[in-house]
Amino acid sequence: MPNQTAPGALAGLRILDLTSVVFGPYATQMLGDMGADVIKIESPEGDVMRAAAPARHPGMGAVYLNANRNKRSIVLDLKQPSARDVLMRLAATADVFVHSMRPQAMTKLGLDYETLKRANPEIIHCSAWGYGSDGPYADKPAYDDIIQAMSGAADLSRRQGLTAEPAYVPSILADKTAGLHVAIALLTAIVHKVRTGRGQSVEVPMFESLASFMLVEHLAGAVFEPAEGPMGYQRMLAPHRKPYRTADGHITVLPYTTKQWRSFFTLAGKPEMLDDPRVTDAALRSRMIGELYEMVAEIMPSRSSADWLAALETADIPAMPVNSLEDVLADRHLAETGFFREYDHPSEGRIRTPASPLRFSDSPATIRKGAPRLGEDSRAVLDEAGYSDDEIAALIDSGAVRQAE
Repeated sequence: MPNQTAPGALAGLRILDLTSVVFGPYATQMLGDMGADVIKIESPEGDVMRAAAPARHPGMGAVYLNANRNKRSIVLDLKQPSARDVLMRLAATADVFVHSMRPQAMTKLGLDYETLKRANPEIIHCSAWGYGSDGPYADKPAYDDIIQAMSGAADLSRRQGLTAEPAYVPSILADKTAGLHVAIALLTAIVHKVRTGRGQSVEVPMFESLASFMLVEHLAGAVFEPAEGPMGYQRMLAPHRKPYRTADGHITVLPYTTKQWRSFFTLAGKPEMLDDPRVTDAALRSRMIGELYEMVAEIMPSRSSADWLAALETADIPAMPVNSLEDVLADRHLAETGFFREYDHPSEGRIRTPASPLRFSDSPATIRKGAPRLGEDSRAVLDEAGYSDDEIAALIDSGAVRQAE
């Protein structure tokens, strides 16, 4: 069992988080779960995801709550020089500075790497933005839909024949995928700093991150020069690669190996397929996978979902029910593994959230604090930075800093 009393692996690490929406916050929350002290620096308007419904109270929307736990919030109006001075003072004590502003905005605010390095030579400065800074799109705005479209993700359902036109994946795919890249990049830079004592500038662009993610399989024939066929991984794009209709519902089934395909056709009463080259020859099967999936689609309505699931499990063929979102919430495996955690939030009441899926025997991820109200921790953060009560009061009175009531 994990040692629940041990500090997280990143305890003692301080991260200044100037990101918003989901891309950056998802990444920094993961590091917060691992013990890092994440200080969320917000504008007076706050992170836009605070307004995303549903919510019990203004500024505390469900998506915001799910991407900002284990953080503290301080509000700085960076249009005011005194607020920028506060940020530079905080940067002098931080290990990591991560932001999601466009290059032009960062330069205008004087928060680029070279400037922050003068305040803290060992700081890790991470730019989590839409496009690589040395390309023609560098100063273009980027949101999840935009990056799904640019990366080819929105074109996949059309290629598969499921939709007549391109369609977005109904998930914040680009933000969360790129957020994982940010977390990996920051951990890599932290290891480098531990080994060398040096900070560095890190850049994680959404477009390049999702394009890289998509093209692992979909570069396909274009891997070779000259090309050895079209782009697009054909198994993923086969029209019948989808949950299969049964006599009374849908299940997902995936015969994958030669043994599994032969077992499937045995269950289906198709002995003529057992020695068919499309089944027994892995290379040919890869090329003809669309035909095999079509056969599966034709066979599955012959039995009920329960009958199929029982038979497929006995035959050791991968198959599971097709869960609705509500089914996921009630899933017995997730319940028994403690995937969902509930806790009492100071302002929002009882909260349910997915826990970190990562397991550590000696330094477990924990939920120590719910997502903060806007400016909830401004006074505490300034006090830690060495500001006197009078100085804090003056900053709040000027509007450079705001403290939640």
